Amino acid sequence: MDEICLTIDGVEVRVPSRTTILNAARKAGIYIPALCDHPDLKPIGICKLCIVEIAGWETYPTACTTYAESGMVVRTSTPEIQDIRRNTLELLLAITSHPVSCLICERKRDCSELKECMRKFPATVGCKYCPKDGECEIQMAADHLGLERIRYPVSYKGMPVLREPFFDRDYNLCIMCGRCARICSELRGEGVLQMIADYHRGSRIGPESLIDSNCKFCGACVDACPTGALYARIEKWERADRSVVTTCPFCGVGCQMEVGARNNHIVRVRGHRDGANEGQLCVKGRFGLEFAESPDRLRTPMIRRDGELVSATWDEALDLIAERLSSFRGDEFGMVASAKCTNEEVYLAQKFARVVMGTNNIDNCARLCHASTISGLSIAIGSGAMTNSIDDIRSAECILVIGSNTTEQHPVIGLRIKEARRRGARIIVINPRRIELCDIADIWLRNRPGTDLPLILGMCRSIKDAGLEDVEFIRDRTEGFEDFARSLDDIQMDAISKITGVEESLIREAALLYANGKPSSIVYSMGITQHASGTDNVLALANLAMMTGNIGVPGGGINPLRGQNNVQGACDMGALPNMLPGYQSVLSAEARAMIEGIWGMSIPERPGLTLVEMFDAARSGRIKAMYIMGENPVLSEPDAGHVVEALRNLDFLVVQDIFLTETAQLADVVLPAACSLEKDGTFTSTERRVQMVRRILDPPGDARPDWWILQELALRMGYRKGFSFSSTAEIMREISRVARIYGGISHERLEGGGIQWPCPDPSHPGTPYLHRDGFANGRGRFRVLRYRPPEEIPDSEYPMVLLTGRILYHYHTGTMTRRVHDLEYLRGEEVVEINPEDGTALGINDGDTVEVSSRRGSVRARARLTDRSPRGTLFMTFHFSETPTNVLTSRFLDPVAKIPELKFCAVRIKKIQESQHVQDM
Repeated sequence: MDEICLTIDGVEVRVPSRTTILNAARKAGIYIPALCDHPDLKPIGICKLCIVEIAGWETYPTACTTYAESGMVVRTSTPEIQDIRRNTLELLLAITSHPVSCLICERKRDCSELKECMRKFPATVGCKYCPKDGECEIQMAADHLGLERIRYPVSYKGMPVLREPFFDRDYNLCIMCGRCARICSELRGEGVLQMIADYHRGSRIGPESLIDSNCKFCGACVDACPTGALYARIEKWERADRSVVTTCPFCGVGCQMEVGARNNHIVRVRGHRDGANEGQLCVKGRFGLEFAESPDRLRTPMIRRDGELVSATWDEALDLIAERLSSFRGDEFGMVASAKCTNEEVYLAQKFARVVMGTNNIDNCARLCHASTISGLSIAIGSGAMTNSIDDIRSAECILVIGSNTTEQHPVIGLRIKEARRRGARIIVINPRRIELCDIADIWLRNRPGTDLPLILGMCRSIKDAGLEDVEFIRDRTEGFEDFARSLDDIQMDAISKITGVEESLIREAALLYANGKPSSIVYSMGITQHASGTDNVLALANLAMMTGNIGVPGGGINPLRGQNNVQGACDMGALPNMLPGYQSVLSAEARAMIEGIWGMSIPERPGLTLVEMFDAARSGRIKAMYIMGENPVLSEPDAGHVVEALRNLDFLVVQDIFLTETAQLADVVLPAACSLEKDGTFTSTERRVQMVRRILDPPGDARPDWWILQELALRMGYRKGFSFSSTAEIMREISRVARIYGGISHERLEGGGIQWPCPDPSHPGTPYLHRDGFANGRGRFRVLRYRPPEEIPDSEYPMVLLTGRILYHYHTGTMTRRVHDLEYLRGEEVVEINPEDGTALGINDGDTVEVSSRRGSVRARARLTDRSPRGTLFMTFHFSETPTNVLTSRFLDPVAKIPELKFCAVRIKKIQESQHVQDM
């Protein structure tokens, strides 16, 4: 982009062309008041406070709407301009009846007028007591302009303060700048907040209640408000005395956030602009960090004595664990690492399992979400990771969203899809459920659950019939297309339509839309992977992308969205039974020899058991001891009753977590861990971006970082070599030697921002998108695929299909989010979503208590009638321990990835009469 040079207040400033004067001034560190301007919104210039003088111009233009030009000479604070601005601000305050005491008082806590201010204006109560003291832009403008008095009468509106979850709305302080409504509409795509012209009551922002609206409580409006009209309650009175930029501890987007604290208490959270989220957060990231300060946090180690868990010292707990584990070496032991822990901690966990315990029985929760992604994409294109960047999505011409409720599961990526749509991208949604993206989709293919594979193959057949294959790409970069193409000839579109329930014409239309996109992006999540055919589903998507040449290009690719904050990193670190760090096969003698040379210790040669297999082995007695770090399988595993039986059958169970989870309650020893806000390290996001995690709080009580705990245990078991790290930065230095894809990554480099792997050496900038010049396995491999129905088909006894998933307001098994008061207020119990027609047929009304049963167990919850669920299906989450949904789900496994079929099982539902419900309670 061309660069221009202009002069502002005597300072020479160089900026890219098409930069506004306001932004040019900001770059030079020159303050210009601008109450309607926001970096995420198009400038509209309505407040008129940013006027400037330009040499040779007869008028005073607004700096926010005027582009800088080469050679311009701009003055921003002449006496005349300042006088005009003062008049403008006075009128604005008078027209909007904004209280002025906080603007013109002496800003001292012992101000003699403070009591009078508090009496007149209880919402503001003077400068130092303003909800946004230090951030209120009217205060800043008044200071800059030297505003000392208001010549016009300003009457207090006397409007009630509206209390919403997480934040308050005090429109006594509103100046009707429109930022909040515009952010809600233009950036977040919600349109909940609206500017309402009311002749009798005056202009105002509606609606009256956000609870009764479609508000997602993301807090973008709060952050955009230039006054104290919108403010988060946790930020109301205390100002942070220190802050850090860290990585969000929830989903895999890897949002960067600035967290401020005072007296070991979080008092400020903002989205950081230098990240994939570009300053935006979802409700969990913005307001969900309260869990860290929960009184339920584990504070001391606990040892089971006489059947009860009682407090113990670290020495007592670690000595006991070291003694007991010493008798369970080899494959009698299993370890479950956590995708919520840092890369450094997961790396030590797999190292502990392999060299201290002598087993490859190490796995993580990716087995339950994206194991089929790793298997399928590794087979097809040589790497089981998201091929492109989150930022890339906005430049796609077509986006195929399949098996992903993106706006709820990965809200910030949902923003990118909405932005792409506003820019003209075409959207295809494939999902049995009506999700939010269906409202903006060009095409919605509502296929029957479990029929993704035939639907994708039908799209491939349609592309072949239309002659839209990318012949050059197929010839130069792939193999096996001829066999795949012949297999497509066997596909009958009428049969595909019958299997999927989707009209032939709609399948063809979607296929041609995708093939003509150039680039077209595939976005998918666990609706694709959590099936017994999960690997085949992923392979089918790879076939679709390769046959259209949509891999290795910006804006295209195959983009699996990881569910937890560090699922990608947990797999990168080798917390897998068949893979060492950096996806090096356990079966590779060369890989083992290289790592053994660094570790100075041997690695078992035989692959270990997967997560589900470990619980089977524990139940049968083959595994006698387990160490579970930061996971809660009693709620997250399929057929959860089976898991409880397995854990109870163990001779020894250690659980390391931040809360006494349902799993920890079964342990022999419980170890209190620090959460991500209380330690340093790194997470790797869904786009392969390695980012810093920085400590802002002290851990509660005797809680310690997971890496410290593992290291102390290894030392007690006699393994000083390889477990004598002084910091997580030192651990990362070893990771970079062991895992080639992390070869150029260090904490020192990450201080300048995240880096996407592969990054093979310290001079490498990282890789925004994969496969530009070729595939990691040489050539992309087409696979011939055949449809297999789900393992458990509905019948007369269990006639309905249960789909499981997540909702916006909670995370995984609810361990963290259910300890956030207002998240629990927004959704505090499980509901069973059922189609209204099914409800009518079964005599079930909205709000009725129902019992859902499968061949494995039963649970109860309230019914919610909604057309989001198609006929014949139910939808439930696994967030609520009172309704452990995974009691119902099956352990049928994908034969390649060993991922369970969590997205499909046969169930029945019946209404529970109130008298029976009360009696059962």
